[in-house]
Amino acid sequence: MYDRILLSTDGTVASDRAESHALDLAVAHDAVLHALYVVDEDVVTAYSGDEYVDEAEGPEHGLEEHGEETLSDLRRRASEVGVDVETAIRHGRPAETIVAYADDHDADLLVLGTKRRPDEYRALLGSVTDRVLRLTARPATVVKTEVDESRQDGR
Repeated sequence: MYDRILLSTDGTVASDRAESHALDLAVAHDAVLHALYVVDEDVVTAYSGDEYVDEAEGPEHGLEEHGEETLSDLRRRASEVGVDVETAIRHGRPAETIVAYADDHDADLLVLGTKRRPDEYRALLGSVTDRVLRLTARPATVVKTEVDESRQDGR
């Protein structure tokens, strides 16, 4: 049923749960798992860069490094369960970049993680997952994760 599954990951606990689900689906359907990490251009451009002496020290570098670590861990997990995985890092606005990648690679299913937040939070800020669901016509599975609001890192 599914030959190409796209997992969008950002390395958070919500993505960890979505990764596990995507790996299980890839095993069950003998599918190739595409894993995408998006470096959010809005985050990169929000910093003036004045505090960085060298471009390699800026927020973009840190996000790319985090993306590489996240995808490396996923490749290891996929190898352990015998799943073929293709990984990519893209720059752009996350929702639009995820949908474009899914279209370019003809993904049969998108797997997205999201944190369960209060309605007030969602009304003010929304989420990448919500936006992807509005933009794509492809089937999608959303894996929800409860968030401990008392923790600063959202994990």
